Amino acid sequence: MSAAIDSVIPCSNEIEFELLVLDGGSTDRTREIVQAIATEDPRVRLIHNDKRIQSAGVNLAAKLADARALYLLRADCHVGYPPGFVERCIRTLAQQQVASVVVSMRAEGSTCIQRAIAAAQNSRLGNGGSLHRVQGRSGLVEHGHHAAFDREVFLELGGYDEAFTHNEDAEFDKRLIKSGRRIYLDAEAAVAYYPRADFRSLARQYFNHGSGRARTFLKHGGLPGLRQMLPVAALLGCLLSLVLAAVHPAFSAIAAVYVFACITWGLALAVQLRQACVALSGVAALVMHMSWGAGFIRTVFGGSRCAS
Repeated sequence: MSAAIDSVIPCSNEIEFELLVLDGGSTDRTREIVQAIATEDPRVRLIHNDKRIQSAGVNLAAKLADARALYLLRADCHVGYPPGFVERCIRTLAQQQVASVVVSMRAEGSTCIQRAIAAAQNSRLGNGGSLHRVQGRSGLVEHGHHAAFDREVFLELGGYDEAFTHNEDAEFDKRLIKSGRRIYLDAEAAVAYYPRADFRSLARQYFNHGSGRARTFLKHGGLPGLRQMLPVAALLGCLLSLVLAAVHPAFSAIAAVYVFACITWGLALAVQLRQACVALSGVAALVMHMSWGAGFIRTVFGGSRCAS
């Protein structure tokens, strides 16, 4: 926790700041560590987040921040931030005259399975070509990994919708774009993302992501993009294949080809990167696709509850 706090403290003494740590009831030593840091540096404050979810925590920070604060930066503990990150985000907000700055992210892992999951998330098979997930160019976008906001605009739009336990960022971006404001992707301000370390947690996370994305579409209308619908199509195709296999075994080939393609892709990537653990990235992609699709379908047709 102390390292996470240090990573987002501005390097320049020219920036006045306060760092609000929103704790949703952690059971480790987070509160003790933050309180010790706050004793030495009054600019650091520990705030209890009764609602526990991220959307509520960021909203609370925006409201309780010093009245003089012009900018709101969001930092998550599962992300690593490079030196000068805060200064760059503030500079980009001002130079580009936008309401929000988003950044690129690249997944990294330490254990074997986590490295496989990271490799899947860094690839087009896993991220579908999402602009903030691939190495691309800076420019105006409609969504990305949230980093910094014009605080006044954030509050004016009501902040995050706290009915969303997941995908609150994409839902907010929908409202921000509709309001006529702009979002800028600073591809050079890349952060490191540390993904889930096992397939069960990954499945739960992506089920929730799919559910959250479905809720966004239900709230704002419109049609999902191809990238969002591919996991749904993959899941429905596999299910239909298995059902029809009862009529004739040949129908099982549809699911078999999809699974084989993902596994083969993972093996090829492992050879390319010369990392044996990455061979499991195909399995990770399967988990991500199926879970995302299940969450999306469950919310559209069966309710909006997310997995805990």
